[in-house]
Amino acid sequence: METTDRATEGDPLKGGEDGVETGTAPPATELKGKSCKEVLGLSRLTHWRTAVFFFSLFLCLTIVFAFSFIIPCPVRPQYLIAWNRTFSEAVTYDFLAIEEANKDKVMDVLFVRKDTEDSQNNTCGDAGLPSPCVFVLAVDGTDGKTLWERPLNPEFHWAQCGLNENTDRNWDCLLSHADQLSAIAKNSGEVKWQQPQPTGLHSTLPVLSVPDLNTDEVSDVALVASDNTQTQLVFLSGKSGVQIGSTVILDSTETASHLLYRTEKGSYYVLLQKDTGLYALALWRIAAKAGFKIDLTADEHWEKNAGGTSDLVPVYVSDSVKQVLTVGEKTDASNLLLVTGDKVALVDGNNLQLLWSFNTTSVLSKPSFGHFNKDGLLDVVVEEDIGNNTKRVIILDGESGGVLWEVNLLASPNSPRPASIYTIKSFSIFMFWGMMPSETNTTVPLTGDRRSYMLYPLYSKVLLESSNVMDHIISFKATLLEGGRHAAYILLTGSATEGAEGTVVLSKRKLKQDVPLSTVLRIGTSGPETNEDIKEAFSRLRFSDL
Repeated sequence: METTDRATEGDPLKGGEDGVETGTAPPATELKGKSCKEVLGLSRLTHWRTAVFFFSLFLCLTIVFAFSFIIPCPVRPQYLIAWNRTFSEAVTYDFLAIEEANKDKVMDVLFVRKDTEDSQNNTCGDAGLPSPCVFVLAVDGTDGKTLWERPLNPEFHWAQCGLNENTDRNWDCLLSHADQLSAIAKNSGEVKWQQPQPTGLHSTLPVLSVPDLNTDEVSDVALVASDNTQTQLVFLSGKSGVQIGSTVILDSTETASHLLYRTEKGSYYVLLQKDTGLYALALWRIAAKAGFKIDLTADEHWEKNAGGTSDLVPVYVSDSVKQVLTVGEKTDASNLLLVTGDKVALVDGNNLQLLWSFNTTSVLSKPSFGHFNKDGLLDVVVEEDIGNNTKRVIILDGESGGVLWEVNLLASPNSPRPASIYTIKSFSIFMFWGMMPSETNTTVPLTGDRRSYMLYPLYSKVLLESSNVMDHIISFKATLLEGGRHAAYILLTGSATEGAEGTVVLSKRKLKQDVPLSTVLRIGTSGPETNEDIKEAFSRLRFSDL
């Protein structure tokens, strides 16, 4: 067999054309032909190379260890599995915002209460306000401690946060209270501007985030108000809050709700829910009526449907539209879900064509969304009233509108709308409230007969039931407190009488915390998994941002 002196991966040191280049000793026959000085030179060169190698290695290790002490490893937030904040003799409202308020990459909780003093015993009088006054609070998502509090004039009307997302505004939340509008920064609670309410305008949510109309390099906002005679809109400067342009009459009739929608081509439309259906009015038309000369595009697919005598674009004609939602949290180029008196319908947001409809009797709560299957499309969760104090929870396929899953529950009073959290397995964990009919001897559930249920689509014939929440629920949210981890739900409870004083409790529980104490309910022919197998599957869940 022939041998070769070529280097291989298994023998990396055996290479080169001579002994000097590879650092190996030359053969004896070659040494005989060399002088003593040459041999000593080769030996010294080998020693120097060894010394340089070890010195370089020592220097690299020194640098690595030095920087490991100079630059500390990032400290992960230390969560409390559960926390709660209790406020005696206070009033709270149906408002919960999940925002990052202290820049620790963990979501925090903002809410509003009416009280005589804040958590540091500073009274309303200390702030020059009547007592009781309105307090806006941000509490730390990790432990529930107060990050900041801001006292404001009573009474509270509405609030909306998240208004700094993808904009250049220096504030995040807008509150309507007394006869004022206050723009507040979520990181500090600082009031960036405060302006009187537009004259004669009783605005309602949502606040519309619009492009910069007055060319001051800050995106502006719009407020919509409707009464039994007309629907009006005003533009406010995002920088100062003052009204810009004139008030615009959108329609000569009352509208039940409104929404700002951005089409796939980047055109903005204000959606108006009227008693004859859902209609759209182009933002460029509204801005022109307010006196602005700004280049806002029109969408040809929408504009071609506009009536000859009206600027309104019919989106969905029906005399019983109850609710309008965009599919998902974004209002950009998404489809539109409509709830009417007898059906749930999905409309293509691009060409306004009906994609599917599902017949219902009466929808009890606002639908929600989640991923029941792996087709990548959001599915729709609907609670339908089927009579005898019973509701049917249905998950509709986002692509076809067909029923993917359903269960009947007693329609317990004061039950929040369903929610969901996405997992790394491309499914969502669904959470909803009610009471299994078999668990009570009556078909009329009491206020305390209310349980929460979790559904994992991989085990669709099984529900995890958690114990009662006895207090009156004002607001509820299920969310991730950190990117891709720590799924939790936030509950805000208070007096059952609107505006009445009582004990207000804000609490947070980790979603998996309820798993060991939950009851496994079989709602059909399930697989061979034991109850412990089911609980283990829930406990091993890993969550993800979409």
